[in-house]
Amino acid sequence: MQFRAVIKKGDGWWIGWLVDLPGVNAQERSGEELIESLRIGAEDMLSTPLEPKAEEEMVQVEVSHP
Repeated sequence: MQFRAVIKKGDGWWIGWLVDLPGVNAQERSGEELIESLRIGAEDMLSTPLEPKAEEEMVQVEVSHP
């Protein structure tokens, strides 16, 4: 599975995020480390259970589109 990522370098750090998987972002010292962190973040996100635990609640949030 592949996801699009936006990456950029600034002030000695590489930062990036996955466009197709909101919430997955990272900051690393090298581009290679950044890509690996994004990959791990995506795997973690995709393996997170969707069913809430007893003390949690699943809700929907409506967002207006500009």
